[in-house]
Amino acid sequence: MARATADHLSRRLADSAEHVPRDVEWLLGWLAERRRRNPFTVVTVPFDRLAGWHFDPETDHLAHREGRFFAVEGVDVRTDHGGARHWRQPIVNQQDVAILGILATRIDGVLHFLMQAKMEPGNVNVVQLSPTVQATSSNYLRAHRGAASRYVEHFLDPEPGSVLVDVLQSEQGSWFRGKRNRNVVVELPGPPPAHDDFVWLTLGQLHASLAVPNVVNMDARTVLSCLLAGASAACPGAAGSWLTRHKSAHFLTTTPIRLDRVTGWRRDGERISRPDGRFFGIVGVRVEATNREVGSWCQPLLEPASPGLAAFLVRCREGVPQVLARADLRPGYRDVVELGPTVQCAPASVADGSRPRFLDDVLAPGADVRYDVVQSEEGGRFRHAVTRHVLVEAPDAPEPPGFRWLDVAAVAALARSSYQVDIEARSLLLCLSAHYPAR
Repeated sequence: MARATADHLSRRLADSAEHVPRDVEWLLGWLAERRRRNPFTVVTVPFDRLAGWHFDPETDHLAHREGRFFAVEGVDVRTDHGGARHWRQPIVNQQDVAILGILATRIDGVLHFLMQAKMEPGNVNVVQLSPTVQATSSNYLRAHRGAASRYVEHFLDPEPGSVLVDVLQSEQGSWFRGKRNRNVVVELPGPPPAHDDFVWLTLGQLHASLAVPNVVNMDARTVLSCLLAGASAACPGAAGSWLTRHKSAHFLTTTPIRLDRVTGWRRDGERISRPDGRFFGIVGVRVEATNREVGSWCQPLLEPASPGLAAFLVRCREGVPQVLARADLRPGYRDVVELGPTVQCAPASVADGSRPRFLDDVLAPGADVRYDVVQSEEGGRFRHAVTRHVLVEAPDAPEPPGFRWLDVAAVAALARSSYQVDIEARSLLLCLSAHYPAR
């Protein structure tokens, strides 16, 4: 029964992927129109003008005065994995579980998805395609005393048999501590009442949008990647066993500490950062928007020092696509290790003598690059965070310790479980399904 259900969903997704009723230029024009119709401003402000936020006198964490939303904390990290074994850093702690939900329905017999033109203060172009609902519990329970999140009722109590995928997933393990989001797709028998900031798109239109930088936001990419995984009838098998061995072979302790005891970082009135300018900083912003639940607010944002890179080496063996996966440990993971891309780093922040394995292969002038597009990270917590997504064909790449060639279908199946495949790998899997040529 499970295989029959997966096969049926796979066929419907394949039909939706082949259907492109309007081209990308139309969609880009629609997004540009939403930006014009919904003006906004985002300006950086000093910490002492960050209304509603303060450095808590007991913990020194940068937190909301009402204890809601999230906080920027200090952590002390110890592990036996990788080059660095002990360090301290700031990290975002958000206990709220967000709903990242996409509504689906058939229109003219083809599966469509309801996507939102959503403004986020940290987006490089401010408005991007997001899930139907992208809201923490603080938001949809209206802790901000603003308007209700549209369509959230469909995800709080979905009808029996309407859920296509529903799984808790992690976010960026270097920037979030223990963050988890509910990735969910709910199919309705017909479209709900429309709103000007929402549009129905086929999977084919969404795939085409992935060829353009900074159009499909991170939250939409992770939900869509889980949907594709939910359609797979494959078993994770050896992939799951390999990952479990790495989870059990290493330890990770992440201990909260006062923010002013994070050695190697400095704080002035406007920024928390490293003296060498590497990795990231913390800044404050004031936001004014016309189409959000509240019209204005202040908040901290994590600002990367440079663009990131996420890359899979890929190959095809006997007609089966494979990726070279890596056992990835980050301070914010709930279960020590998750399956990550072959390369996952910010190249400009890599220290001399510690270049990640395969980074030079990905960046080599003669590399057989099959996909190379910059995509945005989550704009609600990160400021101008972008990651270059790359797929490089490398059929003869070795399999050193900590790396394993895995069938793409097995990795997708593994993503049906929580905290197994990291968000960078999930995002790349979606790009691979859309743009890597079938063999």
